[in-house]
Amino acid sequence: MAAKDAKAQEVARKLEEYIEKIHYSERYSDDEYEYRHVILPKPLFKMIPKQFFNQDNTGTLRLLSEEEWRGIGITQSLGWEHYEVHAPEPHVLLFRRPKNYDQVQAALNGRNAAGKQPAKRK
Repeated sequence: MAAKDAKAQEVARKLEEYIEKIHYSERYSDDEYEYRHVILPKPLFKMIPKQFFNQDNTGTLRLLSEEEWRGIGITQSLGWEHYEVHAPEPHVLLFRRPKNYDQVQAALNGRNAAGKQPAKRK
C-alpha cells in the first residue's frame, strides 16, 4: 500500500511540475476573434487520458471542452474555446474567443448589477 501511495505522490508531483511549464502565447487577433496557443510540455501531453484523443490513431487531441482542458492543467480567463488542433505538433492547442470578450462581459455584469434591487430591510 505504501508503495502505491509513493507512486501516486510521484505522479502528482511530476504532473504539477509539468503544469508549471505550460507555455501560453501572447494574444493575437483578427476582426472577429482573439487567439492564443498553448504549448503543453511533451511529458504532460503523454499523461492526457486516452479518451481525449481522436479515434483515428493520428495521435492528435479531439477538440476539448472547457472542463476537459482545465482538467489537464490549462488555466486561462473565461471565454476561451479549444477550436483547432495542429497535427504536426499535437501538443500545441489553439484557442479563440470573441474579440473584446472581457469588455462585453464587464458591461453585462455592470448592467446586471445595476438592474438588481437592494434587499428590503424589515
